[in-house]
Amino acid sequence: MPSNLPACNLQRMNSIHLQQTLPQVFAERNSVISDVWHQDLFFHKGKSYLIEAASGTGKSSLCSYIYGYRNDYQGIINFDETNIKAYSVKQWVELRKHSLSMLFQDLRIFTELTAIENIRLKNNLTGYKTRKEVLALFEALGLSDKLNVKAGKLSFGQQQRVAFIRSLCQPFDFIFLDEPISHLDDDNAHIMEELVTGEAEKQGAGIIVTSIGKHIELKYDRILKL
Repeated sequence: MPSNLPACNLQRMNSIHLQQTLPQVFAERNSVISDVWHQDLFFHKGKSYLIEAASGTGKSSLCSYIYGYRNDYQGIINFDETNIKAYSVKQWVELRKHSLSMLFQDLRIFTELTAIENIRLKNNLTGYKTRKEVLALFEALGLSDKLNVKAGKLSFGQQQRVAFIRSLCQPFDFIFLDEPISHLDDDNAHIMEELVTGEAEKQGAGIIVTSIGKHIELKYDRILKL
């Protein structure tokens, strides 16, 4: 069935609006104390947010909801004024290519492919980065000698950096980074901070970081407790 949603709304997004959103598994709890769940909350393009979470508070669920992988929640999530449950599969594909970038905690890279092949898969879809730009990202993150190494042979910290490079290989209005530096040393964490800040400023995009403990040191416009 063709959608009545305008195509332009799928490619440029100014806000993410959570309205009384709550994971269904939390519905039986007597009270949920959170700056995110069961609130009226806006994330705005061009702003930076840190969501500090404890284990079991639904951090990964939030990422999966906003990326359209799961819908087991109460309340509403809007992209601008559109309820995301209204999007078709095709529209989600376009959103993930042009408007919404995600670095998942579990990375979701292909371990049987090399590091550079993982990047090409994404960049071939979007055509966003030149080969020179991709190689510069590998060099900046100390991975120049890992281009042709299978991802499954890399350490988790190296895989984390590969997944981060992949997240930059597309246009986006918002980028989500789910515990992006959990396995990185301070030097690589600082480089990642500079790279994501520069890319977000170039695109006028919003940054949403989740963290249990260690987090990227950005100039956050708002810090939220999940």
